[in-house]
Amino acid sequence: MIPLPPHITAFLRERLPVERHASVHTCASYAYAFQLLFRFAAHRLGLAPSQFQVEHLDAPLILAFLADLENQRHNTASSRNIRLAAIKSFMRFLEYRVPSALDQVHQILAIPVKRTDSRLIHHLNQDEVQALLDAPDPSTRMGVRDRAMLHLAVAAGLRVSELIGIQLRDLTLQPQPSVRILGKGRRERILPLWKVTATALRAWLAVRGEWSTPELFINSRGEVLTRGGFAYILAQHVKRAAQRQPTLAERSVSPHVLRHTCAMITLQATHDIRKVALWLGHATMKTTEVYLRADPTEKLDALASIIPPNLRRGKFTPPDKLIESLRPSAAT
Repeated sequence: MIPLPPHITAFLRERLPVERHASVHTCASYAYAFQLLFRFAAHRLGLAPSQFQVEHLDAPLILAFLADLENQRHNTASSRNIRLAAIKSFMRFLEYRVPSALDQVHQILAIPVKRTDSRLIHHLNQDEVQALLDAPDPSTRMGVRDRAMLHLAVAAGLRVSELIGIQLRDLTLQPQPSVRILGKGRRERILPLWKVTATALRAWLAVRGEWSTPELFINSRGEVLTRGGFAYILAQHVKRAAQRQPTLAERSVSPHVLRHTCAMITLQATHDIRKVALWLGHATMKTTEVYLRADPTEKLDALASIIPPNLRRGKFTPPDKLIESLRPSAAT
């Protein structure tokens, strides 16, 4: 029997952050997946997680865990697939460290992901965007910060991890305002900024203060903002903006909706999906194609260029009511 804790510790503390250069968000997501797995396994096996052996993580246990996620925790198929991806990543790491578990590893790697619906993305229209950007109170220090954050999130289409991870050195305001982004997969990109966004950022820098924290956006205590902190700030401003733009009250505006909104603005302005992919930092065009499905203007352009078939002319004459009532179908 081979103890499991040393291997899972090496995976989360060395393999992911050091060897794979995984982001903090990815490491946290994988760690949470194993928290859920080990709690389930502890209840099922009657053992403390610190007593787990590698042999305990077999395919039947993993399948039972995935079923529990959907049936008891009511997770979506997408969430189930994310947890499975974390487990498979660990198994690929384990097959080189524990060759004796090769058959067990391959059985788990063979577990298929579930197909999920490919739904249209949600984004804000121009009036909703303006109402949201106007929601922060610029007469307060935190209002100046929030206004700058929201402007940058919309203008640059940033992921939450990218937004809160921007450091002061990443921002350039002269001669051309731009920001350097370290995105998913350790891919860097430089994004130019709207003048209004640069103005909002200058206003924030003027009141930010000389804190030692290197990140651009900080909380009232001078500490870096968290993902949950930004989500909370966004929710508060959505409520205020809904007073001016009532349609926002009916929407679920998550931080990622701001990223989708930027993508749609860029697509409608350029009509070039490649530029959208470059702006968002996508590794492949396949990821960006979802915005084409959500943009009706692209279909309207195609519709306008097609010659529709002629409509056959004719006049409908209703049948006699007595004759119609005598038909077999009407009698039954």
